[in-house]
Amino acid sequence: MIAGYHIIFGAYGHWLPNDPAGSWSEFVGSWELFRYGRATKKLALTGKVDRSSFDAERAAAKQLLRRKPVEFTGLQARAVGQGFASYVERSGLLIWACAIMPDHVHLVVGPPGMKVEQLVIQLKGSATQRLLEEGIHPFQHQRDKHGRPHKCFARGEWKVYLDPDDVESAIKYVEDNPINEGLPAQRWRFVTRPPRDALRG
Repeated sequence: MIAGYHIIFGAYGHWLPNDPAGSWSEFVGSWELFRYGRATKKLALTGKVDRSSFDAERAAAKQLLRRKPVEFTGLQARAVGQGFASYVERSGLLIWACAIMPDHVHLVVGPPGMKVEQLVIQLKGSATQRLLEEGIHPFQHQRDKHGRPHKCFARGEWKVYLDPDDVESAIKYVEDNPINEGLPAQRWRFVTRPPRDALRG
């Protein structure tokens, strides 16, 4: 029985498609980045990663991005959360845990009634709309050829199905994420507790 999902998606420039630790991408769209290797979604990554070479390689690749990697400020993170809240009000989505970090987002959600990929697109869209409304979108003044601001979230997402026995540990992991990074705990008004039947196998 699938009780819910743990979902992670990054801010632009945070998790590259050919990241040495693996990614959710199947292709590398930039030739400059492709020189650092092919997409790592389908690669069998084995063994330990050398942290020093890993960090150096990723930092060098990020220098080739067309725009500066996004790091959400506190005000921007709040706007992203308000965008999620607006989506929850419209859709009835159950969000059981949320951590909006400077460069990525963690969510634990109940069954969304649609493909997770589509849900993530809608959540990103709602967050983007709120950032624009408040005039604090990271690329507010950097527009594409159609006059739209460049996307502040990375393409794609990471997701894992949660059995009922997994839900509480996933919630704790997400709630502890800011604390483990030296940031304050987060409390969002759109986050609710899972119903009992989501915790029973």
